[in-house]
Amino acid sequence: MQRIAFRPKINHMELRHVFINIYTQTVKDGEKMILYNGKIYPEGEQEGLLNSLEKDVNRTLEGFTLNSDKVIEAADRLARQLEMEGTELFSGADEGMIQLAADSLRGENLRFRLKRELGKNYGKESVYEPAYGLDEVKVRLAPLGVIFHIAAGNADVLPAFSVFEGLLTGNVNILKLPQGDSGITVEIFRRLLEEAPELAPYIYIFDTPSSDVKAMEKMASIADGIAVWGGDEAVKAVRRLAHPGVKLIEWGHRLSFAYVSGFENKTAELTALAEHIISTKQLLCSSCQTIFIDTDKMSEVKEFCRELLPYLDSAAERLGFDEIGSYAEMTLRSYSARLENHLGRKQDRFILNGRRCSVTACTDSELELSYMYGNVLVKPLPADDILPQLRKCKGYLQTAGLICAPSRRPQLTEILVRSGVNRIMRAGNMSATFCGEAHDGEYPLRRYKRIINTEV
Repeated sequence: MQRIAFRPKINHMELRHVFINIYTQTVKDGEKMILYNGKIYPEGEQEGLLNSLEKDVNRTLEGFTLNSDKVIEAADRLARQLEMEGTELFSGADEGMIQLAADSLRGENLRFRLKRELGKNYGKESVYEPAYGLDEVKVRLAPLGVIFHIAAGNADVLPAFSVFEGLLTGNVNILKLPQGDSGITVEIFRRLLEEAPELAPYIYIFDTPSSDVKAMEKMASIADGIAVWGGDEAVKAVRRLAHPGVKLIEWGHRLSFAYVSGFENKTAELTALAEHIISTKQLLCSSCQTIFIDTDKMSEVKEFCRELLPYLDSAAERLGFDEIGSYAEMTLRSYSARLENHLGRKQDRFILNGRRCSVTACTDSELELSYMYGNVLVKPLPADDILPQLRKCKGYLQTAGLICAPSRRPQLTEILVRSGVNRIMRAGNMSATFCGEAHDGEYPLRRYKRIINTEV
């Protein structure tokens, strides 16, 4: 599942607050609701429910083990609902995200994920003879127990995806909704429980602000694992929140880029890259923020910028940005960049402005967040310097969109892998999702399970 992009070295903080205010003013505030063991409660009931949470969760853990087939069957029925009437059920939700949710929740896709991530015999117990010690030992996979999900809010269905992964692995799930959640998450699970009421004791959803530390501490105290989606500060805060011995499952923010070293079909590849940049608004961890050119000559960097800009403008004209906040943020970011350049703060940057987009030629080779919303950075990075340069961002790298001659693809792919990149895609498919893909180099379902050894 895709996540929002971030800036390792944050600049323009005042401007960022303006963007956030513009965005939140465009979101209609809804009443905060709690989904607790299959019932909807108002926000005012939170304290009482939290006081009962540990007792109710323990009762669930003492009872039956959640069967993945039950989850899959219910998810598949929900997926068919979403396919038929998703945009009507969730007015205002992104149509592409609804379709992605429907595809991801189809039964055949969930079963494929289980086999891919946990092995073909994921639900079976096996017996083996250790090399030394005991004669025979049984081994099986079991749920962690209770997972506390702290979700990010950059995509309508991301919190729901996180909980579905917990359900699929047999865990009890406590979810803290992100700020500004549209209500789609609670509605998805309300409809899921209509299909399978027996799943109710495994789902607890609270619309709790991050400032309510007491409530979050209570949820964290019950958890065997905490799955956190967010930037560095969110991850650091959860590390302080977690009790010793609790498993931390960190899905931090990442940065992605395109690398250009020649072309296979220049027109098609630049069109695909531009459409990717515009369609994602550069908001996802897999979105292209910086484009690196295999050169050490600024003249070639500027020439690429002049070539790319018409493709970006054309893509923006066709695909556009459908939110008032998008236009506002794009304008403010572009204005800030021009102002900084004019004031001499970034004399090493040369901005080419189009009708609705911009391309900035930079003399440095640092990977960084762009101005987003169709405003991309272009920098020189000779192939021999890829590894030492990208290693500066180790732990933050996610996707590389590779544009090159076919003969260069194997060599460049390998050096990108050695540099720490986890996904190497065609430039137009940088944010493409597919069944069985890893999250930042790991299979998530494995992280929500533990291995049990039993003496025969």
